[in-house]
Amino acid sequence: MTTLSNQDFICHDAEHLIHPLHHQGMHSNGLVWVKGRGAILEDADGNEYLDGLAGLWNNTAGHGQQTLVDAATQQMSTLPYASGYTGSTNPRAIELAERLAEIMYPKINHFFFTSGGGESSDSNFKMARYYWKLKGKPEKIKVISRQWGYHGVTLAAMSATGISSYWPMFEPRMPGFVHIPSPYPYRYQAPSGESQGIAAANELEKAILREGPDSVAMFLAEPVQGAGGVIVPQEDYFPRIREICDQYEVLFVADEVITGFGRTGTMFGLQHWNVEPDMIQFAKGITSGYFPLGGIGISDEIYQTMTESETAWMHAYTYSSHPVGCSVGLAMLDLIEKEDFTTQARDKGARLLTNLKDTLGDHPNVGDVRGLGMMCAVEIVKDQSTGEEFDASEKIGPKVHQAGVQRGLFSRVRGDVYCLAPPIITSEQQLDQIVDILYDSIKEVLG
Repeated sequence: MTTLSNQDFICHDAEHLIHPLHHQGMHSNGLVWVKGRGAILEDADGNEYLDGLAGLWNNTAGHGQQTLVDAATQQMSTLPYASGYTGSTNPRAIELAERLAEIMYPKINHFFFTSGGGESSDSNFKMARYYWKLKGKPEKIKVISRQWGYHGVTLAAMSATGISSYWPMFEPRMPGFVHIPSPYPYRYQAPSGESQGIAAANELEKAILREGPDSVAMFLAEPVQGAGGVIVPQEDYFPRIREICDQYEVLFVADEVITGFGRTGTMFGLQHWNVEPDMIQFAKGITSGYFPLGGIGISDEIYQTMTESETAWMHAYTYSSHPVGCSVGLAMLDLIEKEDFTTQARDKGARLLTNLKDTLGDHPNVGDVRGLGMMCAVEIVKDQSTGEEFDASEKIGPKVHQAGVQRGLFSRVRGDVYCLAPPIITSEQQLDQIVDILYDSIKEVLG
């Protein structure tokens, strides 16, 4: 089958394979990836594309990192799998937890490993409920998250996800999940005379008071909202969020699945605002996608409450502490440190954002250009002066995306927001090429 053309592969694909976001019509002209090197993907017809979203935000190290391959190979040849249940462990999982404690937010020093972000969301929902039961507050079960937040698509994680297109075919959603507006600097309307960031943060306080503080277990937020359109909050937003969570005894949970491990120019996203969460969830960048691995981290206070209890945390998981995943994770942390991914993301991201603004900012259909580190977005609008959006039926974002594909750039859009998060190892020349392709693509679609 390896000699088939791209379209031949797609025909075989349609016979048996179901995809995430499955839609046969949208897949009929899909691309079949057969090779990757650095920030380049190659399809079955030999065409090359710049990987504008690092796979799905995760492949920060790019393709062909031999140290990650070697780590997996060596571990598979010695101990390919072992249970992580209580009473069983392995050296790689222990080492990875120790390494994470060294680089994590200071008060987070204990970790549970999963296979990805959605399972990490569910693990934190259960951890929060468990914690509050142990604290004698069993009514604290509700989760508050935000519009445009993405936290996975298990039934519980989907209920926390604030992107409504993920809901209709699976409703009703689970009870106990509440959404507040995103801080979204380009779109959020603050009351007159009030700081936009403080007003957006106070949406949390309003929701807590509306639901009842004794019923709210946790607030879940991405430091930078990724799949929702690379929404970077205001400087005063997260400090106020931390105050509100402290005031009403609500756990503040950082979803660092995308922002963790250097993507934003710091090791973890909330470090930009000198704020610490009570819990964290991570995945993607910890292995650069070379092996499915995620996890949660909890504060020392939560861990102490666990250890003082005689009630087990009955959260079982076959692949928790997977030795191969943990081995790749350790190799990835070495690579992040050796190649200084945080500085690379900071400097290259600044170059990408500046170039996007300089090249696209004056286009009458570009409403906003934003980003932090190696996460950027271009929001395409009908009217730059008012921010009026195109009707969804016009499918402007998908058209721009397709024009980019024709020019050798593969990424994703959220409606008419074009998202960019290339591998951190992407060269400056390739970053400049991304901007040129996107400019030409917008010009083709909108003039």
